[in-house]
Amino acid sequence: MPLDTPLRFGANYTPAMEWMHSWLDLDLDDVRRDFAGLAELGLDHVRIFPLWTVLQPNRTLIRESAVADVRAVVDVAAEFGLDASVDVIQGHLSSFDFIPSWLFTWHDKNMFTHPDALSGQVALVERLGAALGDAGNFLGFTLGNETNQFSAETHPHQWPVTPAEASTWITTLLAAADRAAPGQQHVHSEYDAAWYMDGHGFVPTHAARLGAMTTIHSWIFNGTAQRYGGRSIASDRHAEYMIELSRAFATDPQRPIWLQEVGAPSNCLEPSQTPDFLEATVRSALRTENLWGITWWCSHDVSRSLADYPELEYSLGLIDNDGAAKPIGRRFAEILPELRERRPVPPRSLGIVIEVDEEEIPVSRGAMSPGGAIFQAWVDATTAGADPTFVTSATAADPAALARRGITELVRPDLATGVGTYSSNNTVVG
Repeated sequence: MPLDTPLRFGANYTPAMEWMHSWLDLDLDDVRRDFAGLAELGLDHVRIFPLWTVLQPNRTLIRESAVADVRAVVDVAAEFGLDASVDVIQGHLSSFDFIPSWLFTWHDKNMFTHPDALSGQVALVERLGAALGDAGNFLGFTLGNETNQFSAETHPHQWPVTPAEASTWITTLLAAADRAAPGQQHVHSEYDAAWYMDGHGFVPTHAARLGAMTTIHSWIFNGTAQRYGGRSIASDRHAEYMIELSRAFATDPQRPIWLQEVGAPSNCLEPSQTPDFLEATVRSALRTENLWGITWWCSHDVSRSLADYPELEYSLGLIDNDGAAKPIGRRFAEILPELRERRPVPPRSLGIVIEVDEEEIPVSRGAMSPGGAIFQAWVDATTAGADPTFVTSATAADPAALARRGITELVRPDLATGVGTYSSNNTVVG
């Protein structure tokens, strides 16, 4: 990405009042107060999450008032100089699922593969696109927040998919977004099972090749902090690790990468550690090529008046429920002026090889997970002072492809040494 293109810094918007349930009865004055606080930190964009159940309670009923609310929030963002990215199929947030009744229980349909389910989602994308396409500060759609978790074997009500079926779901909805709101940067997002869970239907090539940008969601409560420590090299540079993983599977060497979700979880870090963790994470991510920007999770703490969230969700905000910037938010504001201007990134001549099959799916995604052979090779190399990257075994066999990426040395981890300890849950770190 050209050095004269400013880096983008924003926040995933979690309303201070009533969290995402605020979409049931939207108060734009509350939104203005929240966005004013984010603008004061120096942020330039927000990612917003209108609830699927509110937008489309019946497959053929897309509520015009709810669509108007989404447009109103995008317009309020513009009042404060903020661009807005909008998630559509919402989906899953902070351990809660928001699934409309026409897809569940007696009407159970696989959201990824059932023709009626797919047509309903296409209609919603098209309707929102028609409402937002002319907003000058609209950045584009994310299809939904980590919707791949509905297909994971760990989900209590799994809708399984094959890689081909997952690809069809992604490309069908991206095409709808492009028709309805052309010229925008429409993307999709997955939680890290796509990278770390063997057998998962969403795969690295989906993330690295489909949509306008690759989106990365980096959380250290996935086994990284548990194994290496919350302020270890592995944790501080986990987002960088995932960004470099994605580059191994990209076919466009200039493909933009968006660190769309990363946060400082309290089950892995002491409150006093979170500002330093934010700064270390941001600075390491900025050392990667083609980074579009970083969107922190999240804007505001979840209110203690709301019950049953995982404990860490109540403390992830840059701003507290009273509208005051927390130490982590103040640190973000302090470093942004320095970091917004791009600088040359370090060369990465050391390539760690990821063995892939004929479909370009990693032979062992478990080896890429925290503590696995591939992950450990990254930790060892970074601890020794190197700046490694990754290549697939197909690229490693192509001298011209290696030369194009400036890779002169290869490391081939021994997959027989075992897999990692991946588990994307809120395990408390002792």
